[in-house]
Amino acid sequence: MSPMNNPQDLNPSSLKSRFTTRFLRALTKINGQKPISSSSPREMFQRYRRIKVAADKSMAWSVRSRRTWSRAMLWKLRSRYSCRQASSSRRSSVRTSTIIKSRQAKTSHEKENKNTTTGQDEVGFVVQADKLRKLVPGGEAMDLCNLLGETAHYIKCLTTQVQVMRKIAHFYSL
Repeated sequence: MSPMNNPQDLNPSSLKSRFTTRFLRALTKINGQKPISSSSPREMFQRYRRIKVAADKSMAWSVRSRRTWSRAMLWKLRSRYSCRQASSSRRSSVRTSTIIKSRQAKTSHEKENKNTTTGQDEVGFVVQADKLRKLVPGGEAMDLCNLLGETAHYIKCLTTQVQVMRKIAHFYSL
């Protein structure tokens, strides 16, 4: 029995197929590495991290560079695991400080608007949008329209990721 039963899954250009191919390749590579000698919590956590990074990287590569969240996720993964971590963290801190400054300016502008406009509903909406910006990779730099579109696509991709991982787990549990 194949782990993929749906005819859409057989389409090599579908998101699900691209993710599955890349993720299975990454899992094979992880399994080919040094086997876990014990079931210590540290080694289990390292294996968990490798699988999570493989899943994230596979999904971001499957989407290619068409989406802001995938570019942000790939950039984050590259900068986290590259040898040039010191230079990328400097760039990250510059980017972070720019984002913080723009948020502070936006917050002071919102406070002025709160006093003159509808107030509470608008502030609550801005708070929710800021929470969403923290969840979507690269969301800090997006305007609201792009943020909502990227969020919808990111949720679709996460759903696909969960479906594929469930099918793989089910297949190997048989």
